[in-house]
Amino acid sequence: MRTYTIEDLNRFSQHDFIAVFGGVAEHSPWVARAAFEHIPFQSRQALIDAFAKTLQTATTEAQLALIRAHPDLAGKAARAGKMEKASAEEQAGAGLDQLTDAEYSRFTELNEEYKSTHGFPFIFAVKGATKHQILEAFQQRLQNSKDAEFAEALRQICRIFRFRLEGLVQDEAIQEVARHSPARNAQ
Repeated sequence: MRTYTIEDLNRFSQHDFIAVFGGVAEHSPWVARAAFEHIPFQSRQALIDAFAKTLQTATTEAQLALIRAHPDLAGKAARAGKMEKASAEEQAGAGLDQLTDAEYSRFTELNEEYKSTHGFPFIFAVKGATKHQILEAFQQRLQNSKDAEFAEALRQICRIFRFRLEGLVQDEAIQEVARHSPARNAQ
């Protein structure tokens, strides 16, 4: 996967910015479109903050639409390959693409119970988590109120933004080290 520097993305047109970052928010390129309004970015963190601020200041309806755009964890969309590439990679990284039939059934039950209880899918930033941690979070969060879970879904989406943007944009400290490395200076 190609990564970009802050300098690269600060030179992007809105079209190019959305082409690169439009999938950061699941099937919701409006987030990238709004984040673009904050260009130029001083750092990768400023870019992450722009995505988070866009979500946090969106209408409740837009927030709910973004939450509902997320696929069920280990759900039918995952098995059918009908979700953003980043989601598929994140779920695979957590082992959700290698569930036993019994585990898949359990995830399906929990997904349905959660949606029935709260009215939207369970959102969990799965990067770095195991299927056991995800199942435990499912069971704990089913006890929360709809309002608490709505707020938690937004926090989890902001974590997803962070993970995805960190994968697309180079860290400035690493760029600075590379600029001053002896190998580069010898050229």
